[in-house]
Amino acid sequence: MKKNLTISISFLLSLMLNAQLTLNAQYVVVSASESDAKIIVDGQNLGTGTYKVKVPNDACVDVKIQKVGFFNYEQTYCGKKKGGPPPKKQFFEMKKDDAYEASIKTDQANIDFSIEINKKYDVTDAWKLTSQIVTDYFDAIEVADKETSYLRTAWSVQVYQQNTIRTRMIIKLGNSNPLTYKIKLVSEYSGASGTSVKADEQFREWDRVLRKYQNIVSDFSTRLGNK
Repeated sequence: MKKNLTISISFLLSLMLNAQLTLNAQYVVVSASESDAKIIVDGQNLGTGTYKVKVPNDACVDVKIQKVGFFNYEQTYCGKKKGGPPPKKQFFEMKKDDAYEASIKTDQANIDFSIEINKKYDVTDAWKLTSQIVTDYFDAIEVADKETSYLRTAWSVQVYQQNTIRTRMIIKLGNSNPLTYKIKLVSEYSGASGTSVKADEQFREWDRVLRKYQNIVSDFSTRLGNK
């Protein structure tokens, strides 16, 4: 009997504590214009479209709204003891990501493609045509060595509202007989606007390429390859 009484008292105390915690919390109804947008609270994906976020009286919570193809949004809500109170509700009008709109998803980014050169071209003509194709898309060539058949463009950088994209082309000799070039379209993103092109540690491979480069691999294949 005494044991059961102890359990009952512990249970009641737990209920009272939870009730007290509830009284010491506020709630923010977070909603987004995209009904399938993720709502991430303190790193946990807790809902989509609309979610009632609990904000403790003595703490802050970080809320992120995310959807592929749209800008990311982030908001911190704090309880009364941390500078609040938070609003009762907040609506996020999500805008399309301009970097996403200016690019396409592709399996041609950051991969070496081998192109066997049409036999009607000798080494000199093939290298000349290669350089012409590259300069159709890129303004600056950083390294060009005809003797080793190696070419690398300078980074071409495009800055967007929430992203920085850098793109370059690398060409090297794959085989001398038959003459084969390996071409690689390097596409990387930083996830932030205005990132320095030299900040290599902030860039990651992107499975998309800007639309102005979408035909470069097929151009090499069509204009240089065996038909």
